[in-house]
Amino acid sequence: MKLYFAPNTRAERVAWLLNELGLEYEIERYTLGDKAMRTPEFLAISPNGRVPVLDDGDVRISESTAIAQYLLCRYGEGRFAPMLDSPDFPGYLQWLHYGEGMLMGPLGNYVVEAILLPPDRRSEVHAKRALRLLGNLLISIDSHLEGHDYLAGDFTIADVVTGHACMMSAQVGVDISDMQNLSAYVRRLKERPALKKVLALREAA
Repeated sequence: MKLYFAPNTRAERVAWLLNELGLEYEIERYTLGDKAMRTPEFLAISPNGRVPVLDDGDVRISESTAIAQYLLCRYGEGRFAPMLDSPDFPGYLQWLHYGEGMLMGPLGNYVVEAILLPPDRRSEVHAKRALRLLGNLLISIDSHLEGHDYLAGDFTIADVVTGHACMMSAQVGVDISDMQNLSAYVRRLKERPALKKVLALREAA
């Protein structure tokens, strides 16, 4: 199994879940904005020039949430998702898709406007608007976590996908200090050994 990976991208979610599942995999590492991701060779693997991409035998799949669902269906053995008849199942689906459906849009806009674009092309107005929207969207997660350790009962892949988006939101500058439930949740996730291994890859040469 091979994961095409770059630190501080959605590929961290996939590496995190692979670790949680105890699966063996190799990493082909890139960096965000790497010119190697625009070569014909890489575009043959990932036509959008993005990570993550997972190769699993004769299966090649991209999109981090789809990869998470694939891995769970193939290797989960009942872990990291509530049963279909569980009262937690509808909420699990909602929070599984909240990260991409709600958080990653403004998060991506902020990163482009505040970090990736050259200074003369950046828009402070657009960056502040994206950051403010992102903060507002995190409030509902903070409220939902009142009295709960995770988004849908026990730890699930909803926490991998949307939890990672929460962490990245705080990392780019959203102030979550007044969101006590969310702050505690992010700290709780960062204590998971499987995630610690992924965060250590940020520092690896």
